[in-house]
Amino acid sequence: MADWNDTSRNAQRLGSVPRAGGEVAGRYDEGLRKYMLSIYNYMASAVLLTGIVALIAASSGFALAMAGSPLIWVVMLAPLGFVMAMSFGLHKMSQGTLNLLFWAYAIVMGLSLSTIFLVYTGESIAVTFFATAGAFAGLSLYGYTTKKDLSGFGSFLIMGVIGLIIASLVNLFLQSSAFAFVISGLGVLIFAGLTAYDTQRLKMQYDQLRGSEFMGKAVIMGALSLYLDFINMFMFLLQFLGNRE
Repeated sequence: MADWNDTSRNAQRLGSVPRAGGEVAGRYDEGLRKYMLSIYNYMASAVLLTGIVALIAASSGFALAMAGSPLIWVVMLAPLGFVMAMSFGLHKMSQGTLNLLFWAYAIVMGLSLSTIFLVYTGESIAVTFFATAGAFAGLSLYGYTTKKDLSGFGSFLIMGVIGLIIASLVNLFLQSSAFAFVISGLGVLIFAGLTAYDTQRLKMQYDQLRGSEFMGKAVIMGALSLYLDFINMFMFLLQFLGNRE
């Protein structure tokens, strides 16, 4: 025991103990960066796939044909079904199945979003997309780097999303442009907040998940969360910046 204490004291004098701690911290930081980059890569790839599918569907005339048929309701409601299946079946599905559903969801969402090309000009859609990308990057960076605990905003933001859904359904009957403008403004703010909140939440989850078999599934579900934040913020922002055909 005496020899161990002497060795420890000598190591502290030489600075080898802090180096060991630094190595552990370095490995932790490296693992965290790898985990978050995997989430961002999945999310960015899904957004790209959605955009490509939307462009192809719009340019081929499929979007126009779909808009005039009952198929539009299937395509619009299908993404919700995918999200529910992935959320409720998370622990029962294999990672491969979850991965397949994630990419299928991105494709179906592309078909659903292809109809925006029938309403807005391509230029305004592109401008809004890049504006959303810039805002998303800044908000996600804030969520990743801030020392402020954003967890307290989670319940408030989720309640805001539920309120947006109810308000949107009510406005289907009211058809009020002023009410739609208010909904769009609140939607941008709520999903901007969720972008920062979800980024911090995913970062904090790494402590609990690292080294576990669930890590792969967590990456996919984390990418899904950020993907939803991006797409919804884009859609609400498009109602402000989009020029109608």
